[in-house]
Amino acid sequence: MQFSVDNMTCGHCVRAITAALQDLDADAKVDVDLLSGRVKVEGSFTSTAAVAAMEAAGYHATSEISSQAPSPSESCCGHCHT
Repeated sequence: MQFSVDNMTCGHCVRAITAALQDLDADAKVDVDLLSGRVKVEGSFTSTAAVAAMEAAGYHATSEISSQAPSPSESCCGHCHT
């Protein structure tokens, strides 16, 4: 999952967001990029729960959908959809 997060400026922000997401899943892998304002995370929770956790920590977050994901027509031969 990837998120756009406003107002991240320092190490405290990185720690706060990481802690908020790891409260949902202690084994979550969190990558915070301050320069781009993006957070990438792998964990056993929904993107809605992740946004809520970051918002509760004081950061406005929005989920980003990967534009590189293939559409069903690009990843399927089409035979199963007839």
